[in-house]
Amino acid sequence: MTATHTYASDVAFSPAVKSIQTRKGSREGYAHAEQRGWRTEVDDNLAAFLADADSFYFATASADGQPYIQHRGGPKGFLKVLDKQTLAFTDYAGNRQYITQGNLSENPKAYIFVMDYAHRRRVKIWGEAHVVEDDEALTASLMPKGYRARPEQVILFKIAAWDTNCPQHIPQKFDAADVAAALAARDARIAELEAEVAALKGEKGTG
Repeated sequence: MTATHTYASDVAFSPAVKSIQTRKGSREGYAHAEQRGWRTEVDDNLAAFLADADSFYFATASADGQPYIQHRGGPKGFLKVLDKQTLAFTDYAGNRQYITQGNLSENPKAYIFVMDYAHRRRVKIWGEAHVVEDDEALTASLMPKGYRARPEQVILFKIAAWDTNCPQHIPQKFDAADVAAALAARDARIAELEAEVAALKGEKGTG
């Protein structure tokens, strides 16, 4: 990483942030939290969370600090864990603006935000990233099998720290495919119960 921090959470809690926390009365609580430590490695819970994710937001900034955020999507688990501190994903060919790649070429700091609306969970991951071009073996290993997209390159993300948020204010939303599956299961159960009722009625009518 390009900066040395006393605590992992210093990647987010800059001196300016801590000053405002002090002024607004939350510094003491966060001081205890930072001593307990934000996580800096992938654990089983984060690995399971990412394996179920089919969408996330990827933030970068230019050398002069202009922020940019881009959505990335794919089959569940397309954001892969390479080791305890490294995430990776295939960067598909798109509109060819290359803002993210341009930003990373001059400022490696990056941020991943993963939202699970159905369970009202969110994960924030700070780190640094770089683009890997022309590595066919790596690209092939990360490309989801059968997914209809053209891989252009790979983005490797080195974790500095990660944390979770409380579910407050997260609207609960469900994936259309999950809703369709739940409705299909409900309709099948209704049909099964209706058949049982019809059968019982038939037995009663012949008794």
